Amino acid sequence: MQRRPFFPVPVCLFLVAALTVASSRAQDAPSPPAMPAKIDLQDGDTLVFLGDSITHQRLYTQYVEDFFYTRFPERRIHFHNAGIGGAQAWDALQRVSRDVLDYNPRYVTILLGMNDGRYTPFDPDIFATYQKDMTEIVAKLREGGATPVLMSPTMFDARAAQLRQNPRRPRSPEMLSQYNSVLAYYGRWLQDRAIETGTSYVDMFSPLNDLTVEARETDPAFTLIKDAIHPDPPGQLVMAYAMIDDLGLRSQVSNIRILSGGQSGRVAQVVGGKTSNLRATVDEVEFDWTANSLPWVVPEEAQPGAKLLHLGHRASKEGLEVHGLNRGQYEVIIDDVVVGRYSDVALSRHIELQDNSKTPQYQQAMAVAMLNKQKNEGPVKQLRDGWRVFQGWARQSRQLKDQPNNAQLAAAVAKGRERLNGLEENIASAEAAAKQIEDRIYKTNQPKTRHYVIRAVK
Repeated sequence: MQRRPFFPVPVCLFLVAALTVASSRAQDAPSPPAMPAKIDLQDGDTLVFLGDSITHQRLYTQYVEDFFYTRFPERRIHFHNAGIGGAQAWDALQRVSRDVLDYNPRYVTILLGMNDGRYTPFDPDIFATYQKDMTEIVAKLREGGATPVLMSPTMFDARAAQLRQNPRRPRSPEMLSQYNSVLAYYGRWLQDRAIETGTSYVDMFSPLNDLTVEARETDPAFTLIKDAIHPDPPGQLVMAYAMIDDLGLRSQVSNIRILSGGQSGRVAQVVGGKTSNLRATVDEVEFDWTANSLPWVVPEEAQPGAKLLHLGHRASKEGLEVHGLNRGQYEVIIDDVVVGRYSDVALSRHIELQDNSKTPQYQQAMAVAMLNKQKNEGPVKQLRDGWRVFQGWARQSRQLKDQPNNAQLAAAVAKGRERLNGLEENIASAEAAAKQIEDRIYKTNQPKTRHYVIRAVK
């Protein structure tokens, strides 16, 4: 028996027509923009880090710089820290021309929000101000030819804040219990804006928060943010890794596979460099290796963060795999330095060298990191501290507009204006000193040809 359509024929025809029209309209409508899969910094490009005191700390920014210096040594990429302690989005707007756009950046990362929430439970009016100012920052950056990268505020560690309560300035229970959620809300709004506008986005909040929650299952006092607001070096490395991962930059450094075959008895399959002068005997293999890059190495104070993240394996893998060896133990020697002893089984499965501080590549990368630390603790700090005067003056000037008859405030604005006379000189001095160190970095970070020997231990 023939089944009748569920709808009467006229209704079916109507639905078909309606769906056809809807489909046509959908095809005519513009496609929503896609969030970029990665950022693409090339030789000569500039990356600016815009933010508040967490950026002013010059830590996550420093570790991101370390990544670029070692991963892309053939590219001269310029970095500018534009963070000031205590900054809100409004403060960043006042200096976005001179402190950001004058550097002609290709990308500008924006880390603001910690201070914008004003350390209170969620307030719609406060949030509306943050929305307005952040939207204006993004618009100004785009008008100036820069590509913005939105980043969520970092977490507020309420437990750490409770342990560090100042009796003279106690934080309210409501603030302690709610402020981390306020920052999470701000971050999700930013993510929605990034999705709607096709803007790159970095989630700084979740990695810090999730790692803290996980660690407290075994250590209730664990924290990456001892003062509740400013992540310590390990936490700042978590932030740097979030940037590298979310911006599509994570990759291995190299992989070397020495296989049986060829005229010498061995052939090399490699990624991330090139081998030459490959020779082999029954119990020894040697070759020269020139890598394209160096492992991502950070100063000692950030190393606990590297272990927490398994950073080397995830973002800096240097693999070595050797097949066809006789049974036994073998030394791996690089440039006449024994960097480790491994069995033939371990070598055939593969070993990883990126975290081995004995390798010359690691030591070279650490030298780059220490030069960059010197740059950030010296001239970059000088530059950022100099900008504090501007922020104070801008805030007082805003107050004076609302209180034009306040003689004391007018005097403070005039005094601040005088102090600003030295800002350009300070900028020039700090940038010249930073460039000298940067020149040394770009000499130190060039990969060298290394001689490898895998030799049986007798």
